Amino acid sequence: MVQWRRKTPDPAAVRTLVVRERLPEVLAHLLVNRGHDSAEAVRAHLEASPMQLHDPFLFEGMDRATERLARAIRDGETILVHGDYDVDGVTGTSLLMLLLELVGAKAVWHIPNRLVDGYSFGAHSVERARSCGASVVISVDNGTSAADVIRDLAAIGVDTIVTDHHEPPPDGTLPDAVAILNPKLSGSTYPWRELCGGAMAFKLAWGLVQHLSDGSSVRRARLKEFLEEATAYVAIATVCDVVPLLDENRVFARYGLKALAQSKAPGLRALVEVAGIAGRRLSAEDVAFQIGPRINASGRLGSAHQAVECLLARDPATARRFAVQLDTLNKKRREIEREVLVEARAQAGDFPADPVLVVAGQGWHQGVVGIVAARLTEEFGKPAIVIGLDGERGRGSARTVGSFSILEAMSGAEEHLERFGGHTQAAGLEIRSDRVADARAAIVERAREMLERAPLGEEELWVDCELPFPSMNEDTMRHIDRLAPFGERNETPVFLSRGVHLAEPAREVGAEGGHLMLRLRDGAHVLRAMAFRQGSRLGELRLGTPIDVVYSPRWNTFRGRTNLELQVHDFSPAGGRPG
Repeated sequence: MVQWRRKTPDPAAVRTLVVRERLPEVLAHLLVNRGHDSAEAVRAHLEASPMQLHDPFLFEGMDRATERLARAIRDGETILVHGDYDVDGVTGTSLLMLLLELVGAKAVWHIPNRLVDGYSFGAHSVERARSCGASVVISVDNGTSAADVIRDLAAIGVDTIVTDHHEPPPDGTLPDAVAILNPKLSGSTYPWRELCGGAMAFKLAWGLVQHLSDGSSVRRARLKEFLEEATAYVAIATVCDVVPLLDENRVFARYGLKALAQSKAPGLRALVEVAGIAGRRLSAEDVAFQIGPRINASGRLGSAHQAVECLLARDPATARRFAVQLDTLNKKRREIEREVLVEARAQAGDFPADPVLVVAGQGWHQGVVGIVAARLTEEFGKPAIVIGLDGERGRGSARTVGSFSILEAMSGAEEHLERFGGHTQAAGLEIRSDRVADARAAIVERAREMLERAPLGEEELWVDCELPFPSMNEDTMRHIDRLAPFGERNETPVFLSRGVHLAEPAREVGAEGGHLMLRLRDGAHVLRAMAFRQGSRLGELRLGTPIDVVYSPRWNTFRGRTNLELQVHDFSPAGGRPG
């Protein structure tokens, strides 16, 4: 059973914000829960002004990078923009290509094929640079750990500019590049280290615009307009890469979502239209669940080229054609995901006592194993590793629960793995098919040792505050909206209301009745609610029997009408659960 835990903000801090800043109590409560307990912190968070963005020339090496690019543009050299196949890499690559085209550069792009080339830099990178005659390569969302490949590029006369946000190699070895623009480099004095790859591409673009404006404030109106429009690409990358929505990231997400909704760029407009979210204010949720998966779909199933072509399209018809292709690929990806999930779920049932699920299958598409691992983790309440096998070799993704380090568990099978890496919450691996059983046994053994030292606690659901159900109305929602966009470290607020009734019988909806649709009431106050992936709990709900419900409010737009509705996280008989 999920344990409900209530956050307990300092009442004095809440009261201070209510009195001195004249904030509604519910907003003050939410702000203090998120660590914003001073007037200065509250104003900075609520305003999230573009003035809070840091100067790109605070990155050591930005001057060298922009000088080298300016020379390449002036001399007609070919510039290769080298991205990665996820949303972060695709949006950053597209952003830089659009700017380089705008300033008259001779530029081409390259993104590796997930199934053929693998991740990041490799022999394919050198070959692409050689074949297109590039003398400068700009990396997007990769490159910090590519010392060998960048040395090979230098050997054929190619200068490399790295824009990245990943941690440097543990041994400290860095590539010999013109510049390495990465806020996570040891010794970096840049004020914010949690930028995503798309944001780092934007920083280089901003720096180049300043350089081309003779180092003064941006005087060229079109370039300034471009930077404003480009925040749309950064918002998509920021939300989908799940970086903290604080500091610069909050500014990028907030203003970028507005830019996305108003964008005239054919590719962005086509994606928004195909996703069915045009004509309304866009949220981080829209990007995470509608835009991101469509951009990711082509990269997951092999090549991200269709996604880049969509974002670079010059006319609406071309953009629409590629957007429809991405939509079709996303539907195919979902079908493949469902098929793999069914098989993986069945296989997981063979190892009920294992503290970590390790499942593998021949023909499981390697582009969906990460999503399937996340679903297994959610369903079984334990870490999961899902491996797609292709003949004698396989690639897998791992996800975890709570604070359990899946990377440490995987290290117990190091001798059986070809490669592995990542971080405590998510990781990846490569393995020979005949070593899966041995790897499973070693990972399970290491996991048991870890859990003996630090057992996993019960699953917890943290509640921001308890609220009388009639108080959750549109006025309250407008106050909550001031905290948006929501995401990592600026979580969607969660409320608890007690003694709520069903206004009508609950209904199972969705594929195979996987979700519940509810109408909840307290007196005359009635709100529609959805309980996703809780269809199996229909029997727990009865007309006339009150429940306590934990939920997050949200706006739902349907057929041009926007209404307040609730997303139910959990419920129980009234009075049956402390919280």
